Amino acid sequence: MFFRSDYEDLMTPEEDRPERTGMTRFLELLGPACAPLLKLNLLFLLACLPVVTIPPALLAMHQVVRRLVRDQPVKCLRDFFDAFRRNFVRSYGVFLAAALPMGCAGYGMWFYLRLAAGNPLMYLPFVFCSTVFLTALLASPYLYGLLSGGRGLGESLRLALLLGLGRPLRAVLADVVYYVPLAAGVLLFPLSGLYLVMIGFSLPCFVGNFFLRTELGRVETEEAER
Repeated sequence: MFFRSDYEDLMTPEEDRPERTGMTRFLELLGPACAPLLKLNLLFLLACLPVVTIPPALLAMHQVVRRLVRDQPVKCLRDFFDAFRRNFVRSYGVFLAAALPMGCAGYGMWFYLRLAAGNPLMYLPFVFCSTVFLTALLASPYLYGLLSGGRGLGESLRLALLLGLGRPLRAVLADVVYYVPLAAGVLLFPLSGLYLVMIGFSLPCFVGNFFLRTELGRVETEEAER
């Protein structure tokens, strides 16, 4: 005999059921995505070899991972290089919009904090740089997720700032997943070489996008209803 909730789920059309979340849903998505993530990590590293192609490779990886997180069919080689070619020029603007504020503000934080030891007024520009750094850090994971949905750079930047400041917890989780394993892998290299080659970039990207999928899905639903 069915429980009431199970019965209601069976009687509700699939497209009208609430989206499942949590660890169970994560594992459901991760299982079929394991092989594509391995291929995607290798494709990303190969595409990054010229160094100057890191921005389009990064955006292409996010777009393919976004499809995996949404449980959509993926052909890694085709989808990755299609996204790589299609967004080649735009990816540099995206990379600068995400990395330049963090880089400049991070340097400013270090610079003014040193000066603040002798002049307390230097704490004011330090606080300003810290605010810019944190804002860019919270907005950057949303920015790549929004761009993967096909929006323009300007609209994606606006929404990423709103989501980063309005929904910071998921952005913090995504940043931790992105940057902590990467930093650990770089610090432990060459012991971490196999990890970086196999899943060091694609898996953190997948987990981070999973954390953001609910908020990004809500934005897409609200836009569709307008």
